[in-house]
Amino acid sequence: MFGWLFKRDKAETRSAASGFTAEIVAARESYISGRRGIAELTATAQGCISLWEGAFALADVSGTDLLDRHSLALLARSVALRGEAVFLIRETGLVPCADWDLRTRDGKPTAYRVSVSEAGGGRTETALAAEVLHVRIGSDPVAPYFGTAPLKRAQLTAGMLQAVETALAEVFEHGPLGSSIVPFPESGETDLEKIGRGFSGRRGRVLLRESVNVSAAGGPAPQSDWKPASVSPDLERSMTAETLAAAREAVCGAFGVLPALFAANAQGPLVREAQRHLAGWTLQPIAVLLAEEASRKLGSAVMVDVLRPVQAFDAGGRARALSTIVEALARAKEAGLAPGELNQALTAVNWGAGDGAA
Repeated sequence: MFGWLFKRDKAETRSAASGFTAEIVAARESYISGRRGIAELTATAQGCISLWEGAFALADVSGTDLLDRHSLALLARSVALRGEAVFLIRETGLVPCADWDLRTRDGKPTAYRVSVSEAGGGRTETALAAEVLHVRIGSDPVAPYFGTAPLKRAQLTAGMLQAVETALAEVFEHGPLGSSIVPFPESGETDLEKIGRGFSGRRGRVLLRESVNVSAAGGPAPQSDWKPASVSPDLERSMTAETLAAAREAVCGAFGVLPALFAANAQGPLVREAQRHLAGWTLQPIAVLLAEEASRKLGSAVMVDVLRPVQAFDAGGRARALSTIVEALARAKEAGLAPGELNQALTAVNWGAGDGAA
């Protein structure tokens, strides 16, 4: 029982958990900040995420008071970075969760263990699925209870964008930009240093230096012995501009943003079309998923609309369509058509009730 008292001179071997702990902490940090890595730190990704965040912050919500604008903005950012968002449902409002794990049955969550961030330190709670608002996008049939972020689904493109931006940053930080080599006849190192210092800071001035043609290294020096040679990196031949532009456009496409929206020569009609594309094909489907989840968990019919607040529709086209419809109704009334006959005519062009268009 007391054998350990007599074995103190023996080296005790323990498992070093520092490396494992560091890996776990790094994995958790990556999970919280984003599923892909540091590609989320690029301006392209953050610009797209800001569009998601702003659109949801402006969304119209009906049927509940729990979905306030701050919660909607948090939800949009979490969904854009992690592919899913989890909130605890409380009487005072929605409580955002920093981390969570869950249990499922038939592929649907039944219980959650969530971590809530606090100013003095976080806390952990256990809640049933009915107490948790869980929105996820990009779910895979293998794990339908998890969501995947847009950059997680485009890892190669996100990695290329991050690699190109990192390479350019290193070139502009360490590369010899604007530096030149000027040939000079053989001279002492002290004289060369003195001449080199004489060239620095002489912008806009005419510098006169004496030059002679000498024979060195077995042959005469060329006549143009003062012709400078630039040592700046040739970025044009490496096609960094084209690669960077292609990666940015691909990342924008992954977020549902038309790349032309960020073009320097983008005009008003193009911007409106980009807004309609983003709201119609990316954000409104997510809003419908949120509304369905909220209706199921909150017990009331909830509707979330991002199209009207961001004006993601063709106002001119809607006005012309309304004018045409009113004119058609007026002519039908003058012709004495019955409502059934009018509906039959509208159904023929997929406007009437029961047209089978959807």
